[in-house]
Amino acid sequence: MVNILHIDSSPRAERSHSRELSKEFVSGWKAEHPEDAIAYRDLGHHPVPHVDEPWIAASFSPPETHTPELTEAIRISNELVDEFLAADRYVFGVPMYNFNIPSTFKAYIDQIVRPNRTFAIDPQGLRGLVEGKKAVIITSRGNDFRATSPYAAYDFQEPYLRAIFGFIGLTDIQFINANSLTEGDDARTQSLSEARAAIQDAIAQW
Repeated sequence: MVNILHIDSSPRAERSHSRELSKEFVSGWKAEHPEDAIAYRDLGHHPVPHVDEPWIAASFSPPETHTPELTEAIRISNELVDEFLAADRYVFGVPMYNFNIPSTFKAYIDQIVRPNRTFAIDPQGLRGLVEGKKAVIITSRGNDFRATSPYAAYDFQEPYLRAIFGFIGLTDIQFINANSLTEGDDARTQSLSEARAAIQDAIAQW
């Protein structure tokens, strides 16, 4: 049995393309692998807190030294990290906002990138602790940000996600990018059709 963590980050509901596509991936996977366990977290409708000063103090100090205030400050982060590490694979639905990710997803990333939990600092430097796992990241974008597009240089979404997840050791990542969603009906229909085909291929190979 494989444990999958499915996360959506769009504040939209039925109008969200990233939600629709991530749901299609998970539903398709579940149809092929009914024995697998899927946990779901909706960051768009139930955001997690941003880090604050007590969180930083708790994150960079030994748990046995924590006051009740610091214990509470890091509690949600501990829950999120435990959930993240319990999964073998991840499915993320992430719309592009202002060439990058929504603040809801950034707040989540800040909560789970933790010293001695998801990365280590040792004499050799920084080392990711999240190893042997896979992720599919399904994005929705208003414009065309493919390598051949003049907008390609503005894509800070995929490079950032590859960098931050790679930093904690998660390097086996497949991106399915639905581009051109606000460039007219024909472009949107074609892009969504291509994304759905990529989802089916990913399910078969994942």
